[in-house]
Amino acid sequence: MFRKILIANRGEIAVRIIRAARELGIATVAVYSTADKDALHTLLADEAICIGPAKSTESYLNMNAILSAAVLTEAEAIHPGFGFLSENSKFATLCEEVGIKFIGPSSAVMDMMGDKINAREQMIAAGVPVIPGSDGEVHTADEAIAIAEKIGYPVMLKASAGGGGKGIRKVESAEDLLPSFESASSEAKAAFGNGAMYLERVIYPARHIEVQILADQHGKVIHLGERDCSLQRNNQKVLEESPSVAIGKTLRHKIGAAAVRAAESVGYENAGTIEFLLDEASGEFYFMEMNTRVQVEHPVTEFVSGVDIVKEQIRIAVGQPLTVEQEDIQLKGHAIECRINAENPAFNFAPSPGKITNLYLPSGGVGLRVDSAVYPGYTIPPYYDSMIAKIIVHGENRFDALMKMQRALYELEIEGVETNSQFQLDLISDSRVIAGDYDTSFLMENFLPEYQEKIQSSK
Repeated sequence: MFRKILIANRGEIAVRIIRAARELGIATVAVYSTADKDALHTLLADEAICIGPAKSTESYLNMNAILSAAVLTEAEAIHPGFGFLSENSKFATLCEEVGIKFIGPSSAVMDMMGDKINAREQMIAAGVPVIPGSDGEVHTADEAIAIAEKIGYPVMLKASAGGGGKGIRKVESAEDLLPSFESASSEAKAAFGNGAMYLERVIYPARHIEVQILADQHGKVIHLGERDCSLQRNNQKVLEESPSVAIGKTLRHKIGAAAVRAAESVGYENAGTIEFLLDEASGEFYFMEMNTRVQVEHPVTEFVSGVDIVKEQIRIAVGQPLTVEQEDIQLKGHAIECRINAENPAFNFAPSPGKITNLYLPSGGVGLRVDSAVYPGYTIPPYYDSMIAKIIVHGENRFDALMKMQRALYELEIEGVETNSQFQLDLISDSRVIAGDYDTSFLMENFLPEYQEKIQSSK
């Protein structure tokens, strides 16, 4: 086992990793920016090193500073958490070059799955269903028009080398395709130096289903069931649950097997997530992308599977085999996670940094977990993501979990900053959510307009 690992992250995920490492008898090193001097992860770790100013590019994205801290403290491995450098293949390569184990997949696999067209081709070769679309890069509008006529509208144009939402256009009809292609291609060329595009048929509305996989260094790959992440605002997940009410036993087996094939086909190692879109009308599911890191919503899978994903990540990285077989994984009960953000829903969810003057996190009972890095008197800095806590519940069934989440959100008390806790309580109490009658369109097109109208009428 590793003697010491460095956590190249902050906030609740850094705290989560420190706790897992401590339970495995591993010493930990926290890195922090000047804005995070008093952050919980710096207080809990065995050692803490400042790596730069508040700005992420000068601290948590500063590869040289992080690697220097790892060398200085003689850390044997680096856990990147999620966000920041967690899916940066260059950072993984640098770790490999200096002899520090990157707790995640290889840089080569990251590059393979990070390139949208390569990933798509790899999935087709592995027999994993993909969204109907172009077979490779599309360089002209005429090519795009011909493909769109074949697969049907609406279609989504995406930059081949894209990221960050640039070079993406939704096209509803043939007359819109030419100007959309030209503008998206120009934007992509300016942002990435490559104007090549690809296109896919739009599957909307749909269920956003993701499958958690674990893969060791000995060729074994298993899945831990699925999560339903369809409740999203501006493509950002708000609430997640496992298992999905939209998936029965047969489909669960099919989508899980597809996720395992996807990971096996690229020689994947460590924890990862295969994301799919499920067309409920047809029952067909399609590969969307692979996340080559631990997910924010991993706790719901831990609750229903009984597997500690972060501990498995560390064991895999040190070369140990998986501690469970596929037949050991029997999903038990139902789990839900709500993300608590320091933001103001009444003002378009504007970030709300500041000092927490009073804090009460819900507790008590079986099947309640709160992952957080805040405490009374802590000042939330304005430089990073607004998520400050995750409330996760587990019940014997979905209704039990829903009621437990309502109770937990009702108890939650955070003073000094605005949060989305009431928004989450209203969402989890909505009759359509309780019935499981939602998809990727529900929150933005149904719930949110109603919620905003209610806010306006109460003023």
